[in-house]
Parts: sequence; structure tokens; C-alpha cells
Amino acid sequence: MTNSLSRRWLVALAATAMVGAAAVASPAVASPSSAAGASAAPARLTNLAHLDFLLDTASPGAVDGHSTYRLAEEPAITMPWTYADSRPGGTFARVGGGPLDPATGHYGQGAYNADDITRAAVVYLRDWKQSGSAASRTKAYELLRSVAYFQTSSGPNAGNVVLWMQSDGTFNTSPVPVELPDPSDSGPSYWLARSLWAFGEGYADFKDSDPAFASFLQQRLQLGVAALDREVLNKYGTYAIADGARVPAWLIIDGADASAEAVLGLSAYSAAAPGDTASRTALAQLAEGISKRGAGSSTQWPYGAILPWAESRSMWHAYASQMPAALAVASTVLKNPALLEPAVADSVGFTTELLAAGGPDNGWYPTPVDTTQIAYGADSRLQSLLAVATAGDRPGIRQLAGIAGSWFFGANPSGRPTYDRATGVTFDGVQPDGTVNPNSGAESTIHGLLSMLALDANPDVAARAVATPATVSHDGLTVVQAESATATTGTIVTPASAWTGESQFGGGAYLSLPSKSTASLAIPAGSGARHLEPVTFEPNPGSASSVWTAGRIPLGIIRDGVGAQGITAVPGALLPQTLTLPIGAGATTVTVRATSGTVQLDAVIVRPLVSRLVLGGASASTELVHSTSVLPLPTRVGTAGERTTVRTYDSGGRLLQTRVISGSSTILLRPGGFAVVTR
Repeated sequence: MTNSLSRRWLVALAATAMVGAAAVASPAVASPSSAAGASAAPARLTNLAHLDFLLDTASPGAVDGHSTYRLAEEPAITMPWTYADSRPGGTFARVGGGPLDPATGHYGQGAYNADDITRAAVVYLRDWKQSGSAASRTKAYELLRSVAYFQTSSGPNAGNVVLWMQSDGTFNTSPVPVELPDPSDSGPSYWLARSLWAFGEGYADFKDSDPAFASFLQQRLQLGVAALDREVLNKYGTYAIADGARVPAWLIIDGADASAEAVLGLSAYSAAAPGDTASRTALAQLAEGISKRGAGSSTQWPYGAILPWAESRSMWHAYASQMPAALAVASTVLKNPALLEPAVADSVGFTTELLAAGGPDNGWYPTPVDTTQIAYGADSRLQSLLAVATAGDRPGIRQLAGIAGSWFFGANPSGRPTYDRATGVTFDGVQPDGTVNPNSGAESTIHGLLSMLALDANPDVAARAVATPATVSHDGLTVVQAESATATTGTIVTPASAWTGESQFGGGAYLSLPSKSTASLAIPAGSGARHLEPVTFEPNPGSASSVWTAGRIPLGIIRDGVGAQGITAVPGALLPQTLTLPIGAGATTVTVRATSGTVQLDAVIVRPLVSRLVLGGASASTELVHSTSVLPLPTRVGTAGERTTVRTYDSGGRLLQTRVISGSSTILLRPGGFAVVTR
């Protein structure tokens, strides 16, 4: 729950990382760790013990607009506590969100929240269907009943969902700090989207074994779809403007991210109930909106990524980035292959870039300003790669999934596992300094388990992920901040807030270069040719331009200026632009000269034409190389003294060639293509 809303809070919180900013409260209950038995790891990766520990019950009774299935006969509803704070001795304390009032036992937010209840239900549903566990079936049933209780069933907000509940079963519809919408069931929200995810998968899984309960879930899903139709999809087919770009106006809270989680549930439901035309139409419309957020190319920001928020051209975040997964499953259910195209571009063009740069960062705005990494982000990438690989029969993308999955076992900036197979604990992420957050709240636990369930369902991918738990080296996207210029006639400007409302100045400052001003920046030497992408604040109204050189070699001209502000927070946008010519491996200085207007230079993104990531383990290794060149590019791969298998893929993840090599060898990468070398 800690990171689900952070994008919407950025305006108020200046885009600070939220991992670990959970509750300040006394423990509700503590659980002993079973770390002593870590050597006796279960055969499956999935271990539900910690999520089981987080579950608790309340008996709120029927209130106006809120009831659930068989509430009179079964008055208790089941929910996970939001946070679990680490305590000495390997134990955890279950706590709620916000400050605790000792007099009432209430938290500023609450003990339980709909975001986590919905996703916990999905965990138990998937475990039940995968393992046949009767216990997981029962927990899925109980959690789905709870989701339904949080849904407002009558009145003007019917179909929407309350977010927070106290431990005694009292709703808190207006928590502190304030979250939008306020009250929490007064409009569309992430938690509405996630209720559709849970109801959709729940209906599909209970349809045959418990038709009466499935019918109830169907009614509640249809109630949620009616809210979507009333509040979101009534704008279907209309567009807004975001700093000159045309963006769909019919996404949930303007988010492809929130809409994607609704699409996951609607896809499962529509496959099981194809005759429900209203829900199928909602699925098709949301999927279409998500597909229109794909942008860029292998040489231009955002490198094929599906951007999460229609109100920003500059923002991408790993958490809740299941847009490719949603498009993949929707393309199959709707028999619409066009939906798969942006999902493939995201998987091959962007995710390879992300992996080589260091992993699933919380936020590129547009430079990597929040390098916290959490399970929600890692899981979103893994789920997306597996779904796209399956829907499109793309074996290369399946290889990428094995690389992404290694994050949980140690291939992350901490070098330590973030998931404990022996206890089911998924830690609350890796901080920018490489330390592991030792807490283990519901959101991290849920998404760690969703990844383990996905890996258990794909044992070949799991085997590769587990076998390569160490990052040996990576050579990918890096950033040079403009304020570090070695020489300049410009001025360093430190704004009151680095956050603009839709992007963020990396390093908290930028370099102002009026016309005829110059600056020289040191660029670290590289292993090969590199793209340079100056990141400038492009104004509206107005314009600016600059000329870039490396010694006597002209690299390109940057012209700044965007279109109408429209729905964004401020006029203008902070955006990278790729210079026409790359620089060579030995070039270490570039010079910029402003030629018109005032150039507001935030940074320069440096991207190798061939990015590289090497993972290793006791008896296995994986090497990923990805080309961003527009021409075929010879590339050296392999390691001296080792016999490895090289598989090369095109820009769509289709297999081109498989061969075995001894030692180092030269391969040819197709434009935008990649290769995976395994031992």
C-alpha cells in the first residue's frame, strides 16, 4: 500500500520516496520468524506463511450502503494488516497506516485497506487454482467477501470503493493525510480498479465450484463497471492535451496504471462470461486507452514504454506498471492483436533498458530520480514480460522474464534476496543506498507472492531466476547532471521545489543558459558508442535552441518548445531529446552553446548503443545485450574459458538464431534487437 498512491501524492510530497514511510504505531501482534529453518526451503517458491500472519478479522455489521455475501450468517470479514514492521529477534509487528490514537485505537488512515485486500484475494485465488489448496480457496472466499463489503452498493457513489477501515471495523472515508478522491468512495480510484481485478478473477475461479457465490461476485463486478461507465468511460473517444500531446481522456484517474489492473480482472471475467457485453465493452475501451500511452522508440524517450499517467509526458514508475500485462491478456480475450504491439515495444525497448540500468526503479521523471526498488515494481515487470511472451509467443521476452525474476533472489542493488522462501517474507524494498528495508507489509508480501506464483507456473523461468542471484556487471543508462558542468557561462538555478507537478529536476537544480552562453560537461568514458540525450525544460510559450559538439565534431541541435499545457500541472515539459550523432567510447567532454532563448538544462542522459547486463550464480550465468542502434551492430559476447549458448532476437522478441560458443565471440544484433547468453 505504501507506494500505490505515491504518484498522486507527488505534488504534496515533492516526489520523495515513500518506502518505509509507513505507520508510527505500537505493534498489534508479533510473529516469530522461522529464519532458523531457512535451509529447509519448500519445494515450491510460493510460501503463504507471512501473508497468512498478516490476516485478521473484524465484524463491522451491515451499514448503509455496505454489506456482503452471507453477512448475517458469517459476520466476520477477513483482511490483511497494511504494514508489518520489523522487530528484534526476527519478528514482525502488524500495524496500520498513520498515527495511532491510543484512546480510540484508530489510525490516521486505518488498519486495513481495499488496495491490499483486493490483491491478497488474487494471491489466494491463484494459489488455489495452481496448487489445489483448500485453505487458499477459503481465504480467497473470505477476502472477496471483504472486498464486496468495502464497495458502496447504493446511492450516488454505487460501485465505488471505500479505501480504509479501522481494526474495529469502522470505515475511515477521509483519512489523514488526505487521499483523493475524498471521501474515498466519491469517485474513480486505484481501489475501484483493483476491486474489478479481484471480482473478475474471483468470478472466473468460483464459477464452476460455487455458482451462487460467483453470481454474487458477478453482480458486484457489474456494479463496478456501472461506476466506470458513469464516471470514466462516459468520456470514451475524447482526448485531452498534455503539453502538446494528444492523450486519451477515458482512463481511470487519468492512469494507464490503474486502468491496467482493472483490465486484468475484466479480461479474466470476460473470458468466463463472454456474453456480458457491457463488461466486455468496458474492457475493450480501457485497453484501447492504455494502448495509446505507448511512446518513443529504441532511440527516443521513453524508449517504447507505456507511460502511466496521461498528465505527464515525463514520468514512468515501476510500481503498478502492469500495462503490458493488461494489454497482452486483453489482446487474447478480445482477439485484437493490435493491443499487443505497444506491450511488445515496452517489453523489448524499455524493459531491457531498465534492466541494464540497474533494475525496476520507482521513478524516472524522466531521469532516474527515485532509485528505490520495491516488490510491486519488480513484480509488475515480471508479470508483464510473462504475459506478453505468452500472448505473442515471443521466446526472447520469456528469457527477459528470467532475468527480471532474479531481482527477488539477490540480483538487485543490495546484492541480497528480497524474498525469503523459508518464511514467505518479501521485504519492503531496496533503498537508493543499497540497503534493504527490513519491514514486510501487505503490498510487498502480495507482490512477492504473485511473482513466486508466476515463477512456480513457469519452472524454466524460475530455474533461471534462482540460478543467477548476483549482478556481476551492468552497463546501461546513466545521467550527468548539468550543474556538475566543468565550465560554464550560465547560472545554476535551484528552484524552491525540484518537483514541477509532472516531472522532477534531477539533483534538485538545473543550468540556465541564456543565448550565447556555453557549458562543458564531463562524460565518463564508455565501452562503446553512446547516445547523448540532453534533458531540458521545454517551454510554452516560447522556445529555445542549443548546439552540441564533442571537440570539433557536431553532435546535433536541440530545439526546445512544447504545445499547449492542457491538463498538465504546469506549462512546458521536462523532456530528453536524442542528439543526431552518438559519441565514441573515448569521448569524455561535450559542449553546449545556447543559440536562442534560454536553455534550462537539467541533465544529459548517456545510453550505450549496446547496453549490457551480466548475472551470475554458482553454476550459471546470464548475459543480456540490447541494441538501440538503427543499424545492425556487431557485438562481442561470452566469457573466456566458458562454453555458452547464444540466442539472438529481433526487436519483437522473435528468435533469430541459436548457437553454442566457446569463449568470446562476435554476434550481429539487429536494430532494436537483443541477445541472451546463458551457461
